[in-house]
Formats: sequence, C-alpha cells, structure tokens
Amino acid sequence: MNILSTYKEIKIADFTYDLPDERIAKYPLTKRDTSKLLTWTNGKIAEDTFGNCVTHLPENAQLVFNNTRVIHARLFFRKETGAKIEIFCLEPVHPADYQISFQETEKVSWKCMVGNSKKWKEGILKNEFQINGKPVVLSAEKKGQQGNSFEIELIWTGGFHFSEIIEKAGQLPIPPYLNRDTEDSDEESYQTVYAKIDGSVAAPTAGLHFTDTVLNQLSTKNISTKEITLHVGAGTFQPVKSETISGHTMHHEQVIIPKSIIESFILNPENTIAVGTTSVRSLESLYWIGLQLENGTFNANSPEVKQWEPYETVAKLSTIEALQNIVNYLDQTKLDAIQFSTQIIILPGYTFKIICGMFTNFHQPQSTLLLLISAFIGENWKEVYNYALANDFRFLSYGDSNLYLK
Repeated sequence: MNILSTYKEIKIADFTYDLPDERIAKYPLTKRDTSKLLTWTNGKIAEDTFGNCVTHLPENAQLVFNNTRVIHARLFFRKETGAKIEIFCLEPVHPADYQISFQETEKVSWKCMVGNSKKWKEGILKNEFQINGKPVVLSAEKKGQQGNSFEIELIWTGGFHFSEIIEKAGQLPIPPYLNRDTEDSDEESYQTVYAKIDGSVAAPTAGLHFTDTVLNQLSTKNISTKEITLHVGAGTFQPVKSETISGHTMHHEQVIIPKSIIESFILNPENTIAVGTTSVRSLESLYWIGLQLENGTFNANSPEVKQWEPYETVAKLSTIEALQNIVNYLDQTKLDAIQFSTQIIILPGYTFKIICGMFTNFHQPQSTLLLLISAFIGENWKEVYNYALANDFRFLSYGDSNLYLK
C-alpha cells in the first residue's frame, strides 16, 4: 500500500464522539471574550477565559486572522403559485472574482444551492423591494446545473452594486445545526470584529471570540497581527458520509494572501499562530503553491491546491524556499498578493509547514475539521474533547475556544 492509500483509508468512524444537543451553543455569550478557553500546550490541558488568551501566547508570535465577511447569501423568491424558493449564493461564476462581482450594477451569475428546486423547473423568479426608497426588481434564472448546485443568473434594476442588492434582499446564513432562524442579533454576533472582505457564507468562528480589547492587549507581548482572506463555503458543514476519507470530496475555497505577509513568514518562520481552521488551510496551502512554482506545475490562469496534493507530492523544499518562490513570482508579475483556490484536506500524519499553533472552536463529530485537529495534536484530541464535555464547555460555532500550541 502506498502512502496516499494509507491516508485515504483513514476511517471517519475513528473521529467521532457523543455530542448532546444541549451542549451545542445556540446563541453566543453577550460578551465575546468571556467565553471559556481550553489550552493544550505540548500535551498539557488547562482552562481560562478567552479575555486572558494573550497570557498564553509566546512573545513575538504572529497571529494570522481571516478577515472575510459573511454575506447575506440566502435569497428568497415566491412563484406565482405561492411556492417559496430559496437561492443560496455560494460563489461567483461570471464574473468569477468576488470583489468584481460585488461591484457589478446590472447582473451576475453565481453558483447556488436551490431550496425547493423541484417546484422551480423553469422560468424567471422575481423579487421586488426598495433600497433608500428606490424600487428594485431582482430576477433569477437557472442557467445550468452541476451536481446539487445550479448556476443562477441574477439581474436587477436600479443601478445598485450587487453588494447592496444582496445586503438588502438577502438573509445572513447561520449554521444549520443551530436549528433556528436567523435573528437580528446574528447580524453582529456572527461576524468577527475585524471582518472586512465580503464573500463567506459561514463565519470563521474561531475569530468570534476576539474583541477590540483583546486585540489591543496583543501589543503588550510584542505579538503582531496579520490578515489574510479565505471565503468560507457551505462545504465547511458538509458531513463525511463515506466510511473512509477516500470517498469524501473537499470543497474549493478562494484564498488571498498579501505578499507582505509571506515576506514576514520568511523573516520570522517560527511563531505563526493561525486564528481558525480557515487560516490554517490557507497558510498550509501556501507551501504547496511554492512547490508548484518549483516543479513547473503552477497554473497561473487558475492556481489551486488540490485535495490530495500534500500526500502525492514530495515536499522537497524547505518552507522558506517555498515561500520565497511565491515572493519571486509576485515580484515578476508585479502582483501584491497571491490569489488561489484551495481544496486541501489536512489529515492525521500531515506535516505542518507554516503554523506552530492555532485558535479554534470545538468541531462536529466525523468532520474534516476534527481530522485537521487530530493532524495537529494527534490522539490527544480525544482527551481534549472529553475534558471539554466534562467541564461544561460550549460547542460549535457559537461555543467556546481552544488554543493548541506545540
């Protein structure tokens, strides 16, 4: 059996635990930084409140945040028959760039999931509303189907940017396992305090614990903060339904990392701590982009890190060499950031190239995120989760936090 086959035969049933519904936090705490913090440092478990997280971080560390912002991705329409149709916007197709799409003033096409799609075989759906007193008509038409998703063309009147259209007509999506409707309070609580770049359909929830107060405290230990962007897709909630991980297809997510941040990793490669699994996946993907540039397999027109790439490619470069390849490429192309798609899956046995620690929440049983945690702390994940269950920690998106350090 080759190395790749060994990874693919990992059984998802080995990464489960009993999560009672009452342990799932349905709402956040009133004050973000009063949440509990479980720390795991080289095998030692302790607990604190998140407001004290700075005391657990090494001096000169660099924290990397995902500054994506959750959009109002759920659009609702009614057919003339009265049937309610939900269009869940996942990612832009035409134009494919998020920021360009949000700046469009007449029409866009997005990859979408469609709720109650059997009631919408054909035709154009319309939704009428107002923005600043000006009437708007938003139309939706199916343009194609791929698997369970559709390409939907959205056309509107009024000359508003698509960002304004979706903000007004759409609804903020909250995780399905909360089993409740979106409420007004979610508009603030389901965004990080540093959210800036529109594009996600789910929050990078490890960052929800941070407050301006906590961020200001970081400077007292000479801890720097850096921002990257990964637009979180709905696939983050996709359960692993196959017996082994070989049968699971990871979702693609768009990543943007500025050149200046990559340069800082080269200068200080030892103390990078990711805030959230989205930041982990983004940062670790960098190494494989740098290796592609070395191997001549980098696709400048559509750069991506594929799901199994880390397990079928020889990691022949040091981290600094791989990162330097990216900086050289950006210099040559006169770009100030690397933008790519990542499908990376991080499994037990993976060798981390960039990070030495991470903040993260408690994840669902049998999820790829739990596999990522196991990749970082090994079988210790069971001890961590058993401790959390026995000590009244709150789980999932609005739950409590972990800090893992090696």
